[in-house]
Amino acid sequence: MKITFFSAKPYDKQFFDRSNETHGFDIEYHETHLGPHSLGLVDGADAICAFVNDKLNAEVIAGLHERGVKVVALRCAGFNNVDLDAAKQRGIMVCRVPAYSPEAVAEHTVAMILTTNRKTHKAYNRVREQNFSLNGLLGYNLSGKTVGVIGTGKIGKAFIKIMQGFGCNILAYDLYPDAALAEKGVEYVPLETLLQNAHIISLHCPLTPENHYLINQQALSLMKPGVTIVNTSRGGLINTKDIIHALKAKRVGALCIDVYEQEEKLFFRDLSSTIIEDDEIQRLMSFPNVLITAHQAFFTEEALTEIAQITLGNIAQLAENRMPPDSPFRLA
Repeated sequence: MKITFFSAKPYDKQFFDRSNETHGFDIEYHETHLGPHSLGLVDGADAICAFVNDKLNAEVIAGLHERGVKVVALRCAGFNNVDLDAAKQRGIMVCRVPAYSPEAVAEHTVAMILTTNRKTHKAYNRVREQNFSLNGLLGYNLSGKTVGVIGTGKIGKAFIKIMQGFGCNILAYDLYPDAALAEKGVEYVPLETLLQNAHIISLHCPLTPENHYLINQQALSLMKPGVTIVNTSRGGLINTKDIIHALKAKRVGALCIDVYEQEEKLFFRDLSSTIIEDDEIQRLMSFPNVLITAHQAFFTEEALTEIAQITLGNIAQLAENRMPPDSPFRLA
């Protein structure tokens, strides 16, 4: 069985080749992203493996179908970049990795909060320049602060566990509250209540048409002055223009983002010798209280191992028309 990978990096090859030793698939890697321009690379493939910024719209799905592709395997949890209706109409099965080391993303979220709060990134640079002054490095205790968690799936749960360890009070919003979390002191509240009362707000939900631009001007107007906002989920959850305005107005104390709504033009590439034409990302990077990482929250040894194993396992099962009892990955 031949699988064509898109948006593949050296680390993808490393982990997937290792996992493929138990499957023996014929794997072809391409660094280019999947779109109408790259459909010619699919010829002869039984399945394709895509990542977060590959675009699988109706046109691309039709092109995959014409070339005999039966399976679209996403090596990520989100699937907002796939036209599932088109895939279903064409008989293409779509699988994903709904849960890979949720601790990886949760721990990165906490790292970003601690970095912007205690300004360790600035302290590191200062000390290397022999500047040992503490001016401008003042932070606050996390203990006793109220943390709002939007989305309490596996990653949200892992994040809550860590923040409770710091002594934080947890407010949560989810369409499907978790009784076990409520028993552990997590208070589920309406979204408006969470926005009004949280010192830190962290997003851990998939991107859907219903929650696109969840953090917008109206939501920001409800938040506490000086709030810290963290997004390690999907860039489209935050309206970039609105968050820039809130940062300029000093309503937002800190913004930590590992995702960006226009990231497909930027992330996973070395653009250090390039003039970046995206004025909004440039504006965000100009703020001293904004921390941006390039979709690296998932990037741990454990997570990449699980992603490779689950992705290839999903393809193997679907190729044999087998579905395990618990099959949340079949979306189409």
